[in-house]
Amino acid sequence: MDNVSAFLPSFLIVLFLSTHVRADLPGTWELLVPDAGIASMHTAVTRFNTVVLLDRTNIGPSRKLLPKGHCRFDRNDAVLKRDCYAHSVQLDLKTNQLRPLKILTDTWCSSGQFLPNGTLLQTGGDLDGFKKIRKFEPCDETGSCDWVELNDVELAEGRWYATNQILPDGSVIIVGGRGSNSVEFYPPRKQNGAVLFPFLTQTEDTQMDNLYPYVHLLPNGKLFVFANTKSVMYDFNKNVVVKEYPPLEGGPRNYPSAGSSAMLALQGDYSTAEIVVCGGAQYGAFLMRSVDTPAHGSCGRILATGSDPVWVMEDMPNGRIMGDMVMLPNGDVLVINGAMSGTQGFELASNPCLNPVLYRPDQPVGLRFMVLNPGTVPRMYHSTANLLPDGRVLLAGSNPHVFYRFDAEFPTELRIEAFLPEYLSSDRANVRPVIEEVPEMVRFKGKFDVVVSVSLPVVGIVEVNLASASFATHSFSQGQRLVKLTVTSAVPDGDKKYRIGCTAPPNGMVAPPGYYMAFAVNQGVPSVARWIHVS
Repeated sequence: MDNVSAFLPSFLIVLFLSTHVRADLPGTWELLVPDAGIASMHTAVTRFNTVVLLDRTNIGPSRKLLPKGHCRFDRNDAVLKRDCYAHSVQLDLKTNQLRPLKILTDTWCSSGQFLPNGTLLQTGGDLDGFKKIRKFEPCDETGSCDWVELNDVELAEGRWYATNQILPDGSVIIVGGRGSNSVEFYPPRKQNGAVLFPFLTQTEDTQMDNLYPYVHLLPNGKLFVFANTKSVMYDFNKNVVVKEYPPLEGGPRNYPSAGSSAMLALQGDYSTAEIVVCGGAQYGAFLMRSVDTPAHGSCGRILATGSDPVWVMEDMPNGRIMGDMVMLPNGDVLVINGAMSGTQGFELASNPCLNPVLYRPDQPVGLRFMVLNPGTVPRMYHSTANLLPDGRVLLAGSNPHVFYRFDAEFPTELRIEAFLPEYLSSDRANVRPVIEEVPEMVRFKGKFDVVVSVSLPVVGIVEVNLASASFATHSFSQGQRLVKLTVTSAVPDGDKKYRIGCTAPPNGMVAPPGYYMAFAVNQGVPSVARWIHVS
């Protein structure tokens, strides 16, 4: 019997109890799925409003069976040679129903990114997945799409704890990994395979704090790459570092020191980009296997495109490791998940951080952070957070153990939740826009109209903002970006309708080609997004 069906009676009770509203703190929580069958280490939202959840393959039994006759055979698997359990599932956001997917090779601590056609590219991992390239071509809820492992091409170097970023031409760069201080590209570039990236060698230490580097595509076409405490502007075409930024104080931030990073919304003439890096473990916590060492809450913010950039420091309301930073449709950043003590690694954290915080970039230093309504489910090591097309944030995973374990203080977590920011509260419903008309495809620099309806008369500018679908893993959303389009004032266009003139992004440096969630945002409140292809 399907796992979800077995829990339907208790699901209704748990949903009622888990949706709690606190008058003093903004935001609400919803339980979407009481048992997904797997704990998601990697999560991505597709253009069909489905979610791909993915774990390791070498963890033994999950709680979700593959269809009959679809078992995986691996004579090198130390736990199950014949594995009939799913380690990846597809979640349909309309029905909250799950469909098991079949993954063949080990995806432990791998990386991913969407290609321009909407296909999810998934690279690397451990053991038999070390050099593997996989693809998932998404489909709607009636389809049978599944993982495809490529046999005609593989990575030039094994990639474990690497980061992927789509580039202006639609290709993908794969950066770093444990023992791989290099970059390579997909599709492979004919003139080279793996290209040595000395910056990653320079940022190695005994904790391996250059793993899962923070990589952001800047609007000038270069990459901002952060590892350990250092960052550079990198010309990937010439394999040249064109700028070195000052070190960020407060200690290492990358795996296993467990900070996070986001690039703030691109807007205006798109000539500037600001990067935020927040949180992390105290240096040495990983080496000492210290579960109780307090995390720090310092954040650095830097104008990466500036002529003489420096880090501007501020503090979150509390220390946090393994926090996910999610760009919301209005340009705010949600910091959610994680713990307040310890470090990344199996059973190396304690004191779960249940309160999300909202980072409001346009406020003055000292006033940017707002503490939000706490959840009840600890989301520790190997948890994820993703923006959904309706403006909610999907939360999945948390498995701080080598195998699935349900009798621990922080058990393997199979529940899937959603956090609803304050902009989805009932008292904002009258200003929430509804997109009535939007093109399915736009070209760079193109002019187009978006028609929205709003219950109350529009006051001020209605924004149209494009949010990428990122690949969330290990406290960093690979490929995440928000682009605020240039728009005209909303013009009345019938009963409670308004027409907004929009200009598409100027090029692939601002918005790499692909599918984006297009949100209309009225007074900070986003619509349900419509998917739009930018090329």
